[in-house]
Amino acid sequence: MSDKELEDAGPPGEAAAEILDGRIWIDGCFDFFHHGHAGAMLQARQLGDELYVGVHSDESIMENKGPTVMTLQERIAAVDACRWVTQSVPYAPYVTSLPWISHYGCKYVVHGDDITSDSSGEDCYRFVKAAGRFKVVKRTPSISTTDLVGRMLLCTRTHFIKSLSRLLDGEEGSRTESERKAEGAALTERMRLYASDETGKRPGSSVWFWTASIEARGDHTEEEKGVFSSLCQGSQPQPGQRVVYVDGGFDLFSSGHIEFLRQVIKAEEKIGQDEGWYSTEAIQERVGKGGDYGPVFVVAGVHDDEVINHWKGVNYPIMNIYERGLCVLQCRFINSVIFGAPFMPTRAYLTSTPWGTPRAVYHGPTSFMPLTYDPYSAPKAMGIYREIGEHEFSGVNAGQIVQRILRSRDMYEERQRVKGVKGIGEEAQRRRETMEEEQYLKEKVNAA
Repeated sequence: MSDKELEDAGPPGEAAAEILDGRIWIDGCFDFFHHGHAGAMLQARQLGDELYVGVHSDESIMENKGPTVMTLQERIAAVDACRWVTQSVPYAPYVTSLPWISHYGCKYVVHGDDITSDSSGEDCYRFVKAAGRFKVVKRTPSISTTDLVGRMLLCTRTHFIKSLSRLLDGEEGSRTESERKAEGAALTERMRLYASDETGKRPGSSVWFWTASIEARGDHTEEEKGVFSSLCQGSQPQPGQRVVYVDGGFDLFSSGHIEFLRQVIKAEEKIGQDEGWYSTEAIQERVGKGGDYGPVFVVAGVHDDEVINHWKGVNYPIMNIYERGLCVLQCRFINSVIFGAPFMPTRAYLTSTPWGTPRAVYHGPTSFMPLTYDPYSAPKAMGIYREIGEHEFSGVNAGQIVQRILRSRDMYEERQRVKGVKGIGEEAQRRRETMEEEQYLKEKVNAA
């Protein structure tokens, strides 16, 4: 069946027994999932007890909005990974349908305070609004799919953050001191909210910053313990849990990153299975001491903008460290995030983390950085390096996503024009070509 036929056929499966006030519905395209999407889901989840997320098909988005960058399967993977989501619903109608939300037992529909229209220019939420089953939450400022596509097409670097800690303290930026302080406070509060648990109401993940020299953060020439500082203390490793470490740029956080993280959890669950973690006695013991939990505590290190741009060049990362960090923070497979983590996790760094030396350091197949040395030589020498092999979304990374945009430049430029974004033009194309040539020459010199 086509996407249209699946939507017209109505929601699949047996209808919910009743419509529940606490079961919330939210829907959208969720094209290369960003922290603005997660922010809407967080606010929606805080309004109830469960969150059902309708995901529109590629065909309906093309008809009403323009081409998608990510496939339906990739977009569903991103939605399912959000810690505040109870269930995703594919092929949800572009114009939100009362029969669909009622079928799933959802009383209210939530959307941001921006206007969403269908291909006829009519409000996509007109039917649920008329029924009194619509609630509004605040749209997350300064982030949208349109913004991100613009960064790729215009090849800009103005989104880079030089020092995240200084930005949060109100010490970086071109505004007045009072404006910088207010913005820093708002950004900090958003980080605390994204660190909440699956209810969106209690502390969840912990957030850390690592401070060291640029040589220690971005290269292999210096080995420093650095300084770990805490923004918020969420969950801590429980008795028996293995603390494992993953790191990366996590740019345009997508199904490639998500599936890697899911495979890390799966690998650790296999170790737990082999060691008796899921035996009846072990489960009863954990429950008797307060509640059951999984066998692994995952810590994610996120590299800063300067480090990523040093290695990838052009205008990577497309998302700055704040945006990328929030994307990682909202992911259900993560327990703690370290902002400003080193590109090369050295022995000094790994043995100095707040949790001690991790039991394993995992790396996956999604990197496309041109390397002149092995950044994982330390965990390999320590015997804690583990590798995740190829998987369904192995090839999905920031580089591939940018190429998808560039291959269909004309379509996306038209989409930007409709959205009121300034034209791209030949100048931006020449700028990208120049940056790519500079990066090519740099890699050639390094290789030599």
